[in-house]
Amino acid sequence: MSDIAGKPCILCCAITGSLPRKSDNPAVPITVTEQIESSHAAVEAGASIIHAHVRNDDQSPSSDPDKFAALKEGLERHCPGVIVQFSTGGRSGAGRERGGMLHLRPDMASLSVGSNNFPARVYENPPDLVAWLATEMQAHNITPEVEAFDLSHILQAITLHGAGKLQGQLYVQFVMGIKNAMPVDKEVFDFYVHTMQTRAPHAKWCAAGIGAAQLTLNEWAIAAGGHTRAGLEDNIRLDKHTLAPSNAALIARAADLCAKYDRPVATPAQARTILGLQSR
Repeated sequence: MSDIAGKPCILCCAITGSLPRKSDNPAVPITVTEQIESSHAAVEAGASIIHAHVRNDDQSPSSDPDKFAALKEGLERHCPGVIVQFSTGGRSGAGRERGGMLHLRPDMASLSVGSNNFPARVYENPPDLVAWLATEMQAHNITPEVEAFDLSHILQAITLHGAGKLQGQLYVQFVMGIKNAMPVDKEVFDFYVHTMQTRAPHAKWCAAGIGAAQLTLNEWAIAAGGHTRAGLEDNIRLDKHTLAPSNAALIARAADLCAKYDRPVATPAQARTILGLQSR
């Protein structure tokens, strides 16, 4: 623990996602107003990155740039300094529609650099689309957060960054616990960390767990010196019998783990410094 004591930990809040609905948990923020209010509470609980999706009025996933614009404006007004991270995930649109909001210049955007299985579909990220999204992020000075669902995605991210095709600081997120993709496996997690440390020692990494695995991955990442993600996109419960009352509650739980490992929760300003992001 001594090697990580005092090292700030970035907490990312995935506030909405594409799948959970009010019928699953009434606390899931759907409208832009709800998202801004939920984000503000999460930032007060310790979040320095807001990972954002948008929804249609019927709660279905959307890639509408106007909704992203309204959300970004509200986050910048009500959560000053917070890092705004747009999702370019495949559940919200098809093809280049997934990056149709990047001209709005968020601080960061998620980027999947390879395909994999999801519970009932193939999550397709063909090389030409990955290249286009990465080029758009470079054009608008957006740092990608590479979402790695498999070891090959980590290696591809390192290769792309080394070739100058990814903007800014290399930041890789390990995603574990999605059915048919990478399970929650400590040996694999440790190898992921080792891979980052040996092949990309100047890069930063974080981890996210899906469902009940959220708390597990929060602790693994914090204990290993990385950063982590929580929020209602990935997990709607505090435990098997209790729905999470808010995004803030899930972030607060991660913040408690930071205290356990003597790691201060990074402020938005500290997170910007760690990730090499400009103030906006």
